[in-house]
Amino acid sequence: MKIKLLLSAIAIFMTMTAAYASFPVKRASVTTENTITTDISQEDVLEAIPAASSGKDKWVAAALWFVLGWPFAAHRWYLGSPWYWNVLFIITFAGIGVWAIVDIINILTDNWDGL
Repeated sequence: MKIKLLLSAIAIFMTMTAAYASFPVKRASVTTENTITTDISQEDVLEAIPAASSGKDKWVAAALWFVLGWPFAAHRWYLGSPWYWNVLFIITFAGIGVWAIVDIINILTDNWDGL
């Protein structure tokens, strides 16, 4: 029974990893007059994605602030703040609590740059 589960997990893992392509991906666009081959690079794809959709959820950041406590700066690490600001945040005990309050207000009002 264990070997069947192990082999099934390996098969699923190998199937999932083989489904992704690497950049640059060459794609062909077909028009009525001729065939155009274009190279799409990773930079082109990243420029097409809006800056506002970073994939970070404000509710996850708020939960990190409440559950792990604001002195550990877990919400700041999650949202991608520079490491030196996070270390300063921890060393100063979140600016004696002031920075923590400002952080949670910015997170809940969507004013954080990482959201």
